[in-house]
Amino acid sequence: MKVLVTGATGFIGGNLARELWRQGYQVRALVRPGANTLTIKDTGIETVAGDLLEPDSVRRAMEGCQALFHCAAAYTFWAKDPGSIYRVNVEGTATALAAARQAGVDKVVYTSTVGTLRLPRQGLGSEDDAGDDAGDDAATGFAGGRDADSGNDTPRHLVGHYKKSKYRAERVALEMAAQGLPVVVVNPTAPVGPWDVKPTPTGRIVLDFLRGRLPAYLDTGMNLVDVADVVAGQILALERGEPGQRYLLGHRNLTLKEVLALLQEITGRAAPRWQTPFWLALAAGYLDQFVEGQLLRREPRIPLEGLKVAQYPMYVTSRKAVEQLGLPQSPVEAALERAVQWFVDYGYAGRNYSTRRN
Repeated sequence: MKVLVTGATGFIGGNLARELWRQGYQVRALVRPGANTLTIKDTGIETVAGDLLEPDSVRRAMEGCQALFHCAAAYTFWAKDPGSIYRVNVEGTATALAAARQAGVDKVVYTSTVGTLRLPRQGLGSEDDAGDDAGDDAATGFAGGRDADSGNDTPRHLVGHYKKSKYRAERVALEMAAQGLPVVVVNPTAPVGPWDVKPTPTGRIVLDFLRGRLPAYLDTGMNLVDVADVVAGQILALERGEPGQRYLLGHRNLTLKEVLALLQEITGRAAPRWQTPFWLALAAGYLDQFVEGQLLRREPRIPLEGLKVAQYPMYVTSRKAVEQLGLPQSPVEAALERAVQWFVDYGYAGRNYSTRRN
């Protein structure tokens, strides 16, 4: 089978493209001109120059493909132009799925995020927690130029442009599934592992720990998952997923303190002992946003949207994906160790860094 992968130069998409190629799929990657192709370097993956915002290039890339894995996204908590996040994540998704429909593909796997769900404050969230408290369909009438943060077409519980844009993109995917396009949606939680080239917010925690830039931690939590399991879930969604359905791809619920303790065991570096009050972290985030983001027009060191997201733990169950798809549940300790080693091997942790095995 020939498959097109968007986002193959990113973390999840890169791991996916490599694994599909390893399994014998004919893999084609849509790559923006000038993009860093480290994630798919030294493979037999075919690259096609194109951009999600250029429909003709996406249609050309889809020619001859039987399936589409749409992983590309602007995964960021800050941008000089917030509208660019919506153009890539929402309009880009509509473009990619329209090209897949025109090509008559057998299946589309759209990679969303756990962040689109309205998770309960207590207990575990699931795919049933759609939680649209806005009362409007986010797939209708979007135009990238309008007020991206107006809140009148996205649920009010969603924080920041990234989550709102991914919610709207997911509604686009599900609406097209209702119209007959065989789209399966997967919602990864917080993946960790190698090839996190940018890195992602979860990878940033690992990297900041390695660099000694985490003097304290917040009282929060996440669902951690091996990126290899996410990739397995995406491929299983192609093979077994039911169109129009969503599948949470996650594994283990951990507090941030527990994640840092695991990193201490892996690296031998001491985990921070001081818990930062949320109000203090938020105040620092607003100050950094004002100075760095507004005055200097560069990405803030403290991601304000990320802090707001971390206010409540994001604990979920992936029972549906485990039971219906066969999602593997690999130890997150091994995934963290591979992430650490990859950052070290590729020079992210600094020249003088070396891991200490226990």
